[in-house]
Amino acid sequence: MNRTSSVLLRSFKSASSSRGLPKTLRTVRPTQCTAPRRPFSRTSWRANRQAADDPEFVSIIDGPARIVRAGNQRKFGPMLILLAIMPITAFALGTWQVQRLGWKTELIAKLEDRLIREPLPLPPQIDPSAIHDFDYRRVYATGRLRHDQEMLVGPRLRDGQDGYMVITPLERENGSTILINRGWISKKHRSQKSRPESLVQGEVTVEGLLREPWKKNSFTPDNRPDKGEFYFPDVEQMASLTGSQPVWVEATVVPDFMRMMHYETHGIPYGRPAEVNLRNNHAHYILTWYGLSAATAIMFYIMMKKPSSDVVRRVQATR
Repeated sequence: MNRTSSVLLRSFKSASSSRGLPKTLRTVRPTQCTAPRRPFSRTSWRANRQAADDPEFVSIIDGPARIVRAGNQRKFGPMLILLAIMPITAFALGTWQVQRLGWKTELIAKLEDRLIREPLPLPPQIDPSAIHDFDYRRVYATGRLRHDQEMLVGPRLRDGQDGYMVITPLERENGSTILINRGWISKKHRSQKSRPESLVQGEVTVEGLLREPWKKNSFTPDNRPDKGEFYFPDVEQMASLTGSQPVWVEATVVPDFMRMMHYETHGIPYGRPAEVNLRNNHAHYILTWYGLSAATAIMFYIMMKKPSSDVVRRVQATR
């Protein structure tokens, strides 16, 4: 028996002897157990769709060619149109204020020239249409004050204190009557009984400024003469109530603080200084309008030179 045969016989014997072993001692080859796989997430997967996945999508590259203005394609909306109009409008208003400044300066110079002249005696009869040429002219008149026809116009503030303007008709020797604005009194002296020193008797001479009739604004209420309430000096109305000429004279005084305090304490009307009190703020208006014109012009230039949008830049990049 050769060597190969002996090896086969030995293997057969060992296999036969292993059959007699108990079933529990037999070598059992373990079987591989496979558990079901669980997904990492319960959320179903969704595809990240893009615009190119749509079969009806048309790219700007595939679309028809069109002319695009490089760097500045924008819509001219209402705000941009308004911004374009504002510099022109503000410049026009500034130029108009330059003309108003020249007119107001000449007017003030003319009125101040009248103030430095000697006062004129007021004629017996005055044409109301000629008062415009004598506005702020110093005049004087002699007569008797009619305190029984006194009218208080107010309220009027002076140095933060409430009070009234005292309007008293002046009956002159020739029989004509004019209206005299004697000055300001405090509210506590509204009643004539509280200011007996203000009720000057006999003949007096009043020096003041001849003024044009006042103009009422839309915010001032109407006068109520039946109740003795006057909110603004309506010269025509006051003249008809007192039977006088529609002539308005404002009494003037030399500014004196001690005298003013004495008059205020005793309820004596304190007149105005002989000066022109017209406001002249047109130089500020010129700076305001011209400054606004320059600012809006710069804003309009910046808006027109604003960089183009991303869409326009992408269209230009594809060329």
